[in-house]
Amino acid sequence: MAHRLQAHPAGTGRGASPAWSGRLVALLLAAAVAWAALYAANERVWTWLFADLLHLNLAEHGPGAAHFLLYDSAKVLLLLVGMIFVIGMLRTTIRPESVRGYLHGKPLPLALILAAGFGAITPFCSCSSIPLFIGFVAAGVPLSVTLTFLIASPLVNEVAVILLGQTFGWGVTTAYVVSGLSLAVVLGALFSRLDLEDQVADFVRDMPTAKLHATGHRPTLAERVTAAREETAQIVGRVWKWVLIGVGVGALIHGWVPAEFLAAYAGADNPLAVPIVTALGVPLYANAAGVVPIAAALQAKGMATGTVLSFMMATVALSLPEFMLLKQVLKPRLLALYFGSVALGIMAIGFAFNAFA
Repeated sequence: MAHRLQAHPAGTGRGASPAWSGRLVALLLAAAVAWAALYAANERVWTWLFADLLHLNLAEHGPGAAHFLLYDSAKVLLLLVGMIFVIGMLRTTIRPESVRGYLHGKPLPLALILAAGFGAITPFCSCSSIPLFIGFVAAGVPLSVTLTFLIASPLVNEVAVILLGQTFGWGVTTAYVVSGLSLAVVLGALFSRLDLEDQVADFVRDMPTAKLHATGHRPTLAERVTAAREETAQIVGRVWKWVLIGVGVGALIHGWVPAEFLAAYAGADNPLAVPIVTALGVPLYANAAGVVPIAAALQAKGMATGTVLSFMMATVALSLPEFMLLKQVLKPRLLALYFGSVALGIMAIGFAFNAFA
């Protein structure tokens, strides 16, 4: 087997000794603790370096952009490494056929609702959701279900819900959550009606963990670790440069919100306000929690509620960094369909709120 661990004195194949297996488990636990510590400390370390050590003002565009580039790139790369490895380990335990068999016959609406709900409880931005999306597709989860997760995850999370409730009130917050999750489910249902399975890059489904199942024997822990490690290296090796480029683009425009322009040209009396804020929201890469204060300021300047919600949704659900990453995973037809349908859905929500709220 090409990806099996090299021979070890204690044995790494089917006859691996308990002592070697115990050491391997200990190494995995140590790696998990180290990963969690790095992820928890990531933003704090960069903030300490910029603000405390170098005495830079993060409110200024230059230092703020550099700080954003470093901590967000590190965050996305850490998520790529950690999530792809974990999902790779799971895939060596659970065969894709088992996943498809479990989902077969289940009502599609239930699967889509569960995917949207799982997206809502994962506190990821649009880029950070992509590692899980790749893992789900590779594991045999239907594409429409994984796309539902990808839409819902950045739109709704518990931190954003709390901030929204405190800022806009719970009526608007409930409407935001319901409309965001409904958008994910509806688009997932539409995607399920289309033949899109061939629109995912071939490498996603041709991973070392999939080849491990093809051998026919039950893989050992060492073989599973090796396959997951090789899969992680393969995926990260393909997309790491696009993470840096994408987040770099986001960093250049980080903190830049044309509030005066939006207030002047996307006010309540402009029928094109919703398309304007949707188009301008796409490059302003941010998570749901980070965009709430901006949305509050725009509402204070007289922007209609539906327009504000469209701006928030476009900012968190669609971004140039996400586009650059997804371009490595999705083929052009599905990439255009995904971004176009989400943008149209966001605008429809904005128009509906402005008309009936």
